[in-house]
Amino acid sequence: MTARSLLGKEEVAAVFEELAARLSASHPDCENLVLVGIQRRGADIASRLARLLAAKTGRRPPLGTLDINFYRDDWTSIEGKPLIGPSMMPAGVDDSVIILVDDVLFTGRTVRAALEALLDYGRPRAVELLVLIDRGHRELPIQADYVGRAVSTAREEHVDVLLVERDGEDGVRLVA
Repeated sequence: MTARSLLGKEEVAAVFEELAARLSASHPDCENLVLVGIQRRGADIASRLARLLAAKTGRRPPLGTLDINFYRDDWTSIEGKPLIGPSMMPAGVDDSVIILVDDVLFTGRTVRAALEALLDYGRPRAVELLVLIDRGHRELPIQADYVGRAVSTAREEHVDVLLVERDGEDGVRLVA
């Protein structure tokens, strides 16, 4: 396996700033806005974006986390049983604008599962998708509203997002 750096620490910081600026431009008062991160790194990204939005707008949107393992369409093919973790949603999902946050958008199947899981908590007014990396190769008609960086990859390659909160460093690597 060989790994190639796609984004370093400074580039990741710039991507976060860009995403926060685009979110605050679309939702300047953060009214009824809820950031919901897909466990694990999506939750870390959502938390960091909430801090940046608070600095830009003066209002910190509520945070939620979703564990989508129970909703995956491939769990019967995963060895053993899926490990189901906690989901935590703020009260009042109904009529809110949910920003669903994930690290990498690939086939779209994770997002499909997240949408299904999200609807178990209520009926939001709208759901928008934010991803740090869009690597293409969609199998479902799903598109992100906010993309940090789009990268070209071969289907058999893998994109690793490293976050200081979880990995001790920020970066994005392409693994062949």
